[in-house]
Amino acid sequence: MQRFYGIIWLPRPNIKRGLATTTAILLFFLIVAVFVSSFWIDTYKFSVVNSISKHPEPPSIIIPSNCTTQNYQNQTQNYPIRTIHDLNLSIPRPTCPDYFRWIHEDLKPWKVKGITRDMVERAKPTAHFRLVIVDGKVYLEKYKKSIQTRDLFTIWGILQLLRHYPGRLPDLELMFDCDDLPVIRSGDYKLGQPNVAVGPPPLFRYCGDRFTLDIVFPDWSFWGWAEIKIKPWEGLLKEIKEGNNKSRWIDREPYAYWKGNPFVAETRQDLLKCNVSDKHDWNARLYVQDWILESQQGFKKSNLASQCTHRYLQPVKHYWPIRDDDKCKSIKFAVDWGNSHKKKAHEIGKASSDFIQEELKMDYVYDYMFHLLNEYAKLLKFKPMVPENSLAVEVSSETMASMAADGSEKKFMMESLVKSPSSTSPCTMPPPYEPKILGDFYSKKLNAIRQVQKWENEYWEIKV
Repeated sequence: MQRFYGIIWLPRPNIKRGLATTTAILLFFLIVAVFVSSFWIDTYKFSVVNSISKHPEPPSIIIPSNCTTQNYQNQTQNYPIRTIHDLNLSIPRPTCPDYFRWIHEDLKPWKVKGITRDMVERAKPTAHFRLVIVDGKVYLEKYKKSIQTRDLFTIWGILQLLRHYPGRLPDLELMFDCDDLPVIRSGDYKLGQPNVAVGPPPLFRYCGDRFTLDIVFPDWSFWGWAEIKIKPWEGLLKEIKEGNNKSRWIDREPYAYWKGNPFVAETRQDLLKCNVSDKHDWNARLYVQDWILESQQGFKKSNLASQCTHRYLQPVKHYWPIRDDDKCKSIKFAVDWGNSHKKKAHEIGKASSDFIQEELKMDYVYDYMFHLLNEYAKLLKFKPMVPENSLAVEVSSETMASMAADGSEKKFMMESLVKSPSSTSPCTMPPPYEPKILGDFYSKKLNAIRQVQKWENEYWEIKV
């Protein structure tokens, strides 16, 4: 299973329920990304795409926020909760990128019978918070603290969505789990059977796979990862582009590159066996990231934009698949293949870089969030209500800023603060995949992976 960081892992252009569960090995996505599968690669994580409108946008209306002052405690929301009607919302928008269709797939388990309050309540045992939107206002009921500031910046991101599209979201109520591993097992629910009375609980989180039904939502780090000084995505995206332009691809080190904490997963520890040694050179350069030492040294060696020094990204368009059961040999073949097919390898790397720069802009992060929550709200069979217990509080950008600690948390919130409503409507949601098209999608992916497998087998037969 792959963990998706909004600003670190190569994002999900396809689907969480794919041909095989995956572990993605980050090789800093503008340089190289090697993906490991139980069999072969299949990415599934959330991604958001941006296309450039052919129509000029009218000037934005900047609305000052009390968040910018130092005295947060007594601040109130002064941002509109309704659409500003003098904005030109009639400007035609392009159809959303094709992968937005996965929203339909993620919500398919509730398409026939809808979502009842009982279903939502059954998602509570692992949820970190309940979030309710009523009449454009946000209410929060927290159950437990998440790892680091995941919950804080996830809620912040939703508040920015409401600033981006004020008054455009319907009333809704959801449960959110900020942990990594999905927990709603699809095998526990016989979907499609008319006699099944109990449907799966809808639970939002950052991760999913083909064995689970958790609803995938953008990672908190799109708005910044304060603990390790990863900046909000909009500014970081520009820095990465600048870093990527500092050296030509052909002049970079011809090795697979990875840097991170290997102690969070067995697959990462296994990966370190592929590092260069006196006995073997698997064409990989792997580095352990000591986050404690980095924090003491001011995170000088963890800036993503400064690590565009190695070549490869990648099944044959955005990434290159490698085996999970023999990583080292698979990595060596991948890099040897790329070094022998420089033009094609460069095209793969450029496709990944273009995807990130052109199809991962914050406007479409918000569009994906908007459509996901809007389609989810349509399935609710009950009227969302403001929680009446003492745990529930109304939150706004101002109150969230007051909850943030000084330093990076407040800094990143101010950097990612939406200062004006969008002057256009969200992109147009594409229809669900037809079964045949979805089948063709999986077949094409599987065939590409099998082709790579065939090339690799032939490569090692010759070597032997």
